Amino acid sequence: MAGMRPARPVTGFGALFSYKVFASAVFTLLSLAALSAILSSSSSSPPSHNTASAAVRRRGFLASDPLRARLDLIYRQAADHSALATAYAAYARRLKLDSSRQLRVFQGLAATLSDLSTRLAAPVDDEDALRPLEKEAKDRIKLARQLVGESKEAFDTQLKIQKLRDTIFAVREQLHRAKKLGALAGSIAAGSTPKSLHCLAMRLMEERIAHPETYRRAASVAPADLADPDLYHYAIFSDNVIAVSVVINSAIKNAEEPSKHVFHVVTDPMYLAAMQVWFVRRPPARGTKVEVRSLAEFGFLNSSYSPVVRMVEGGRRDLSMLDHLRFYLPEMYPKLRRIVLLEDDVVVQKDLAGLWRVDLDGMVNGAVETCFGGFRRYSRYLNFSISQVRDQFSPRACAWAYGVNVFDLDAWRRERCTDRFHQYQSLNEDGTLWNPASVLPAGLVTFYTTTKPLDKTWHVMGLGYNPSVSPDEIRNAAVIHFDGNMKPWLDVALNQYKHLWTKYVDTEMDFLQLCNFGI
Repeated sequence: MAGMRPARPVTGFGALFSYKVFASAVFTLLSLAALSAILSSSSSSPPSHNTASAAVRRRGFLASDPLRARLDLIYRQAADHSALATAYAAYARRLKLDSSRQLRVFQGLAATLSDLSTRLAAPVDDEDALRPLEKEAKDRIKLARQLVGESKEAFDTQLKIQKLRDTIFAVREQLHRAKKLGALAGSIAAGSTPKSLHCLAMRLMEERIAHPETYRRAASVAPADLADPDLYHYAIFSDNVIAVSVVINSAIKNAEEPSKHVFHVVTDPMYLAAMQVWFVRRPPARGTKVEVRSLAEFGFLNSSYSPVVRMVEGGRRDLSMLDHLRFYLPEMYPKLRRIVLLEDDVVVQKDLAGLWRVDLDGMVNGAVETCFGGFRRYSRYLNFSISQVRDQFSPRACAWAYGVNVFDLDAWRRERCTDRFHQYQSLNEDGTLWNPASVLPAGLVTFYTTTKPLDKTWHVMGLGYNPSVSPDEIRNAAVIHFDGNMKPWLDVALNQYKHLWTKYVDTEMDFLQLCNFGI
């Protein structure tokens, strides 16, 4: 072809340059591709990072103060009202309302609130989960407040009543203890020997020791008719010299035929000499007979025969042999048919000869009954929880009193009353059937169904403890009785009655002035 140059092959430096350019281009493309991949990876990872951050921020929001405060408030309110419901349930139980509706309601409400408090104590991650718990808690708390409001007044009234009952019970217990202590103090005062009485006994003993022959001869001379069954015989068991003298003086001064009255005085061996000296120096007037003996003179009273002697010798300090001599009258006076037992704290105001004309209808014991209504019946003196008592006696049987008692000794022997006494006294050795310090229960069991009631004017009681005995009853009584702890020879005697006793005291006995009796 005219005018053109033919092409030449590329060789040498030009070929090398072309290769480098190509390599650079490829490397650039690869770098761009890698950078693009990196950029693509970076652009896709921020959304994942943002999602995690959002979740963390949300959890932080849910656990933030406002939500936690609401949760804690609801929890505290539920727990407080649960405790309140439990407390009211306990009050209802204490007030013995176990079967009442209030107790059941409060117990159920307390259990529900306690369960709700347990659920509120667990962590809550979502307000949606908190909302139903909050509503349930508010409803339960509202119900609790309503129930408490309705029941508060009634419960407060019941609590006041219960507190008042508790106070009354405590006061009654204190009163019971005070009565027991008062009775103990009174019994100690009544059973103790006043200084004046002790002085009198010592003065009489001194007189006996100073003139032994005089009183020995007087004691050895006994009237022949001391066992005459046609006379009026009285038994007095005491170691109180002045009390015995008052009983005998009052009976003599009011007797129409004093010479027919015989008094059998039995005393403790320690006071025998003093009692003998008194009646030798001040002999009974108007032909009345007085016999003074010691209980030691009755040889049949030994431990093999009498359970009382056995117990006393065994160390029983709550038993007095002198008080229990009344259960051995037929053996002590075998020739007598009838005898009247007088206590040493009585005063005779009328002639007692009429007691020998009382028809006992074959009964052993004539006594004034003391029961009225439901008071002073056998149930007061005997322990009816014991089968030996429950099977033999009626708790409604009327009790009677010692002080003035007419005993038909022939009927006594026929009914074998002493054996009956021994039987029950042995059963009561441990003191479970009756109080062994009192002799009346033993008499009640011994003469059960064999006691004839006497007219109440024969024996008026209560002057040793009751300041309200009717003056008419005292005035009409044949015998008045200073039973109780306020004996007329004590400083604690009731002043309105004391003159009824002191007017029969033999004030001419010089030893009384020496011992400052102050009568």
